[in-house]
Amino acid sequence: MNKLTPIGLEPGLFLYRHKHSDPESYWHHAHRGIEILYIYEGHGEIRVDNQTYAIEAHSLVWFQPYQLHRVAVPPLPNRAYVRSNLTFDPQFVLRYLAPFPELEQFFRMLWNGYLPRQYFPSLRDTPLAELLLELHDAAGETAPDREEEVGLLMLSLLRLLKKHLFADETAGDLPSRARSHAERIAEWLDAHYKKPFRLEALASGLHLSPYHVSHVFKKSTGMTPSDYLTRRRIREACVLLANTSLPVGEIAAQLGGLSASYFSQLFKRIKGLSPDQYRKSIR
Repeated sequence: MNKLTPIGLEPGLFLYRHKHSDPESYWHHAHRGIEILYIYEGHGEIRVDNQTYAIEAHSLVWFQPYQLHRVAVPPLPNRAYVRSNLTFDPQFVLRYLAPFPELEQFFRMLWNGYLPRQYFPSLRDTPLAELLLELHDAAGETAPDREEEVGLLMLSLLRLLKKHLFADETAGDLPSRARSHAERIAEWLDAHYKKPFRLEALASGLHLSPYHVSHVFKKSTGMTPSDYLTRRRIREACVLLANTSLPVGEIAAQLGGLSASYFSQLFKRIKGLSPDQYRKSIR
């Protein structure tokens, strides 16, 4: 059953159980919205942010906005690639999350945060496939409350992901005070990523010592504040490369006053291709 259905605000499309059996297929692309890819059966590989995963049946991949990825499905006799693609505007889901602050925080992490994993195999025994079928049925209705039904099902989908897929990443073993410091550090970095970075300025802004900032943040997230800031700048660069014609040098200058050459090195290290190559690929 193949159906491309609008589910809400642009971008918002749902391709349900699409069977692809062309001789050979390669997709190298990104989306303005979040994409959830659920694979029922297939073969090949998926590459995202310099990580390569072998495609397995009943697996899920979560792609953040503007995250370039490549899906390669080589030809094999009597084999098909069957999947559902759900692409949606994060704002569509966000407006249903106000009564659920913990789930909203989790969603914001999936939307813009650093994800230790993005590929989840062996999901046959979870209710994910059934939930996607419910979402497909709701998205195809014409009733006045159709959009609300889709929104509530999206909340169920997030709850399922939080419970079954990201439990280890979100539970953590730090005391609440340390976790609160890590969140404040991330908020500061998100607010100041366009300015040149100094660890002392971050520590002073949060009334902590530079050592404590680095120690708490790395223990909580697995990366240094500088690593987090680099990824935040690269995400913003992807938006600018996709939606503007600004020269690479000007984008680099906007993101912390970086030089074009240094920015290009960072971008290629994170994304696996140069800023110009990314711009050509997504356009």
